[in-house]
Amino acid sequence: MSEAHHQPHLTKWIILAIVLAIVAAMFAPTFAMSFAIGGEIFLRVLKMIVVPLVVASVMTGILGMGDVRKLGKPGLYTVIYYLATTLLAVIVGLVVVNIVRPGLSMGEEAKAGVAESKRPNEVLFEHLAAETGLSDDAIAKTFGDSDYVERKDRSMGRIFRNLILMLFTDNLFESAVGTQLLPLIVFSIAFAGLLTTMGDGVSTLKSFILEANNALMAFILLIMRVAPLGIFCLVAGRFGQANANGQFLAELSKTGWYSASVLIGLGVHSFITLPAILYFFTKRNPYRFMVQMGQALLTAFSTASSSATLPLTMEAAVDEAGISRQSVDFVLPLGATINMDGTALYEAVAAIFIAQVVGADLSFAQQVTVAITATLAAIGAAGIPEAGLVTMVIVLTAVGLPVEYITIILSVDWLLDRFRTTVNVFGDACGAAIVEKSMPAAEPVG
Repeated sequence: MSEAHHQPHLTKWIILAIVLAIVAAMFAPTFAMSFAIGGEIFLRVLKMIVVPLVVASVMTGILGMGDVRKLGKPGLYTVIYYLATTLLAVIVGLVVVNIVRPGLSMGEEAKAGVAESKRPNEVLFEHLAAETGLSDDAIAKTFGDSDYVERKDRSMGRIFRNLILMLFTDNLFESAVGTQLLPLIVFSIAFAGLLTTMGDGVSTLKSFILEANNALMAFILLIMRVAPLGIFCLVAGRFGQANANGQFLAELSKTGWYSASVLIGLGVHSFITLPAILYFFTKRNPYRFMVQMGQALLTAFSTASSSATLPLTMEAAVDEAGISRQSVDFVLPLGATINMDGTALYEAVAAIFIAQVVGADLSFAQQVTVAITATLAAIGAAGIPEAGLVTMVIVLTAVGLPVEYITIILSVDWLLDRFRTTVNVFGDACGAAIVEKSMPAAEPVG
């Protein structure tokens, strides 16, 4: 309890760190960039703990139910919540982009800026390599295949097939190395479910899982002590890099209406849609809940990765928001993997924006296709910075839009990515609070 007592104080330090980092990046970008290595270290420490935390927490959550058959109702509610809120986010995005119509303000200047000297996949590969630090092989796997961008046969059936296959892996260790959380979660649920049927013969193994989870939570508390410093380094390095050549504000102004459309959509979803759903099901004050999750939301903005933020999201949800550990252990790891409200909204806005730029008048049926495809593509997005750019290809090809126009939004995507990741994390937290009502009474493990 004493640790939790210090959290509001820590949140203030994180806010101060972000403000100081942005100021430093604006007035001394070269100096700010020198902090990038500190930010990278902090991000790596967060990512380092994600895989063991997901496995231990999901298993602990299942073991706490006492019987895997009790998973049915909360599991169903979790999936319904994630699908419904993601679809609602897409609808909000479509409404906003059709009202603002940002693509009409671009014209020939934007078309002239499209990189025609390289194939679209080469442009995206280079951009993602620079932004995420992933290897070429890892990025290629995220795309699905090497000629991903050029393929035009991305049917809805193929998307469904790929989503189903994402649930399973032929090598758990390879999935762990690649931070592919979905198959790890499926394995953890199945394995822990099996343990609940084996009685006292596996009590030692159950106790080990529980203690491992407790130890990992203690490690997270340790990380939280240096969070303000790590976040300062992350934000200063990234914003400093963007401002180093003095072109960032000029690039932002070129896509100003597009950026505004994305931010307006994200604002409506995070301040109206999600709070309304949270209040309806839990009668919680949604804005107080938002403040309670403040540290996780600020970290999400700083890291631009829902997976990397997961350890701090889980800790804040329990200690600050008072959500049961059982619900947090089950719902949040799944949410960090498949619940991408902000990403889905952004993809829908970007698709319609590109259609407006090229003069394509999408019919209602085509916009419905965008909505469904953006929802499914967001579920398949990796929890890495700017993974939405990869799944954007699926959305564009679904309605026959030119993929090369993604290059128009590359210059501002890193910034918008931080806002949509923050919305993703808030949506996850709301889900944990809502599903908590359907959780069975926890049973002692061991």
